[in-house]
Amino acid sequence: MRRYAAIALAAIALTPLPALAQDPARMDAVVRDEADKGAFMGAVLVARDDVVLFDKGYGSANLEWKIANDGATKFRLGSVTKQFTGVAILLLQDRGKLTLDAPVKTYLTDAPAAWDKVTVRHLLTHSSGIPNFTGFPDYGATKTLPATHASLIARFRDKPLDFAPGEKFSYSNSGYVLLSAIVEKLSGQSYAAFVAENLFKPLGMADTGYDTHAMILPRRASGYSPSKDGPINADYVSMTIPQGAGALYSTTRDLLKWQRGLYGGKLLKPASLTAFRTPYKDGYALGIGVLSAGGVTTIEHGGGIEGFNTSLAYDPDRKITVVVLGNLNGPAPGKLSTSLMTLARGGAVVLPGERQTATVAPDQLAQYEGVYELTPTFAITMRVKDGKLMTQATGQQEFELFPESKDRFFLKVVDAQVEFTRDANGKVTGIILHQGGRATPAPKK
Repeated sequence: MRRYAAIALAAIALTPLPALAQDPARMDAVVRDEADKGAFMGAVLVARDDVVLFDKGYGSANLEWKIANDGATKFRLGSVTKQFTGVAILLLQDRGKLTLDAPVKTYLTDAPAAWDKVTVRHLLTHSSGIPNFTGFPDYGATKTLPATHASLIARFRDKPLDFAPGEKFSYSNSGYVLLSAIVEKLSGQSYAAFVAENLFKPLGMADTGYDTHAMILPRRASGYSPSKDGPINADYVSMTIPQGAGALYSTTRDLLKWQRGLYGGKLLKPASLTAFRTPYKDGYALGIGVLSAGGVTTIEHGGGIEGFNTSLAYDPDRKITVVVLGNLNGPAPGKLSTSLMTLARGGAVVLPGERQTATVAPDQLAQYEGVYELTPTFAITMRVKDGKLMTQATGQQEFELFPESKDRFFLKVVDAQVEFTRDANGKVTGIILHQGGRATPAPKK
């Protein structure tokens, strides 16, 4: 149930460069690069319309038994679950059961007075101001305890709002627990039963459902976390906790059925499908993120839960689906999703070991010196030391930047790139940090 997006100077997916388009061998090489260094285990699928371009598993679904991952392996989805909850709410609206802009109290009548102005739309778009219970200090101690909707809601119902409803975006799993409760209240079914009957069954998604520890689930992957000695079994979390915020499981092949069915208009009325993918604040719509840049649109959401990290992405104009499901915690699925989408669109990905260092005269490096501010509390400092350009992010070590071409540098310690920008007079005015598939600008102070 990870946050939708974050900024950090860490492992980074690459930006498009010229190369062969939709080459399965190249896709395999990109994924294999992460798998071979122990950063990724899981399954990957890339498709255009109904045509599968790439479908492969990496590493083990179960390390004790050395059972291989593949497209039929079932993975916990984490926050990729949120889009299913969003569609469930919209389906109830299509059936006349609710209105997105009605107060939550309309459906959960015992809601506290502090929530009087919180609407269903605010919950869907993470703009309610209700604090995120998975961020509370005691969450680590309470995540193993079985819970009901009432006991989960009790964890945050009496907390003051972080901000006025609708004022800003702040990722909150609490909102999606409330949405799960609304689905149950209005449908008269459990959340698990509602999504199974109304979402999965119509699309033939027989390998998707609500995960529980007690259930015997064929081909379910075990979840792992990294350690200095290699993968270890992930922490336990009671699956009564995530609810509609992160409790579903699926396969790469079932998620292709989901993309084709949902965006093909098989579940929602056209107006509801449009609302589903229309951003409200900070590029977040109704359970999905929508990024439009460089003439292309990507609809994507990642997920993270103990032992699993996932990503489901869609290019609505080219009808490209990218699914990356991992059973080893880490950033690789998000990185791979961005890289595979680039390849499927006909762009290129250059792996870290393939980058070539160019030559830049030491006296030319001085023009890049300065402090570049990504946020008010996070900056990157550039300075020349012993004829080399060094970079240091707030609170982190100093590393050397290597020139790849004029104004474009890369790090070798992590897969990160920095592009310097100039004004009309040729003066360096900022950088673009290419990270996690995002291009984040930072002006020079």
